[in-house]
Amino acid sequence: MKNKVEWTAEKENPELCGKIRDSLRGVKDPEIGIDLIQLGLIRNVEIEKDKLKIEMILTTPYCPYAPMLMESARKKAEEASGIPSEIFYGKEVWDQTMMEDDTALNWGLF
Repeated sequence: MKNKVEWTAEKENPELCGKIRDSLRGVKDPEIGIDLIQLGLIRNVEIEKDKLKIEMILTTPYCPYAPMLMESARKKAEEASGIPSEIFYGKEVWDQTMMEDDTALNWGLF
């Protein structure tokens, strides 16, 4: 990932963030079949007053699957952490440099 993201919560809770990351790998974009972590769509995770705040972006601003993807991510993060979770839409515009690796590029998906 060239545009690597470091979650705020990783500094204090690396083990918890690992569980969340693993869980979010189970949420795949239905159009391209790649998970949220691989795509680099989860831009930040913070823990504030016993709540997870998760910043997420989408591959396109008008993604028809946005509500489903964001709710699936919220549920997975909450299940993995045991902490009430909130997803909010980030301001960054997604590009391929945010991907975990270039596998999808090699498959010709982008």
